This record gives sequence, structure tokens and C-alpha cells, in this order.
Amino acid sequence: MRIPCAALLGLLLLTVAPSPVQAGPCDAPAEWLDSDAPLPITAEAVREGALRILVVGSASVLGPGSSGPAAAWPARLEARLRALRPGLGVEVTVRGGRGLTAADMLTLLDAAANPPPHLVIWQAGTVEAARGVDTDWLATRLDAGLTKLGERGIDAVLMDQQFSRFMRANADIEPYRAVLRIAAATHGVPLFNRYELMQHWADNESIDLERTPREGRVAAADRLGECLGQSLAALILDAVADALVTRP
Repeated sequence: MRIPCAALLGLLLLTVAPSPVQAGPCDAPAEWLDSDAPLPITAEAVREGALRILVVGSASVLGPGSSGPAAAWPARLEARLRALRPGLGVEVTVRGGRGLTAADMLTLLDAAANPPPHLVIWQAGTVEAARGVDTDWLATRLDAGLTKLGERGIDAVLMDQQFSRFMRANADIEPYRAVLRIAAATHGVPLFNRYELMQHWADNESIDLERTPREGRVAAADRLGECLGQSLAALILDAVADALVTRP
């Protein structure tokens, strides 16, 4: 018996589409968790039951100020994906460190393991904004990295800067955020709006690292890592569902 295409698509969506996001402690606006681009390689990896993710970025990928690496957002992302997709093998590798620029990260991308990741999460633009690096310099390196990932058959998600009142007061951050938005749109990859999410949580006094008393900062950093991991998992699984819908 032949299965109608619509029914077949429905079965596939049941297999890999994200479960309804449960109301949790993070209160992330749904519109910031909707992917604006599909992740077809990631979708195929999820369908096959094993997903390799490489996280590349500056200091924040290591969870500074938290209780340890297990509380950083990459580890919480891995835990969240495992929880939402029981039986899915998820391997998240982190490469990064304090002061790394997009040029440094290109080297890390080139050295991606064999077998390569299915998905790269590239956090960029913070160091460049702090140093006042020319925005065209950043744009050129983002373009080079995303082009190379596409040629290698690797999906990508760009992540923008953390929200920080101190950074906002001491650097013109908006042009760098604009570069990331343009790069994501040009290459057809999702952009994870970390800046907007963190500003939302700070404005709502949910998570505000800068105004948390010293004795509560580790707990606040852990909470931030958990919420970023949950939110990023939701965006990735939304992009997986988008890939199935747009699949020829």
C-alpha cells in the first residue's frame, strides 16, 4: 500500500520534530526560538539517531563564573537535546577561549574532527566589538567560515553577543550585531539572538548577572547556562522541523 505524501511527512515530523516546549524557568519569548532557516544536515543526523555538534567561540562557551563546565550552555544544550529526544546520541565538543577573534575561530573550524560535526554553533563578534575592530574585517571572516562549512556539508548556527550594560556603555555593539544578522541571512543559517534573550531576562529581573549580589553570581551563571541551553535546543529542533517541511 502506498502512503500518501502528506501522511509520510506527518510520520517524519513525529519522528524528529520538537516536542512542545514546556513552560519552564526561562520565559523565553517564542518568536526568538523560531528558526528562520532550516538545518538539513542536522535533521538527517537526528533521523539517523546520532548528532555531532561543534561549539566554537570566545570565553562564554566555557561558562565563566559558573559552577563548572557541566553548567555552561554547551553542556546544558547537550543535556536538553538528550531529554527532548530520548535515544538520540548527542556529542557536543567545545573549542574556544578568552580573547579569540573570528580569525582565530576559523583555525578551529578548519581543525574540526574527523568525522566532522553535523552542526557548528559559532559564537562571534564579542571580542571584535570590545576592541573596535573594523566591521568589514569581521564580515569577511564570517563569510569565509560559513562558506567553507557549507562546502563541507556542515550546518551552522550563528550566535551573537551576550547582553551587557557595561559592554553597551563602552562599545558600539550594534554594528557588530548587524554584521551577524547579515551573515546569517546571506548564508541561510539560523541566528540565535542571545543578546535579546539576555536583555529580556535582565529587564524582567529573571537572570541579571551584572546586578546579582556577589554571593548569588555562581547560581545566576548556572541558571543562565541552563536557560541558554534550553533556548538553543528549541531553536535547533525548530530548524530541524523546517528542514523536513522544505525537503524536496
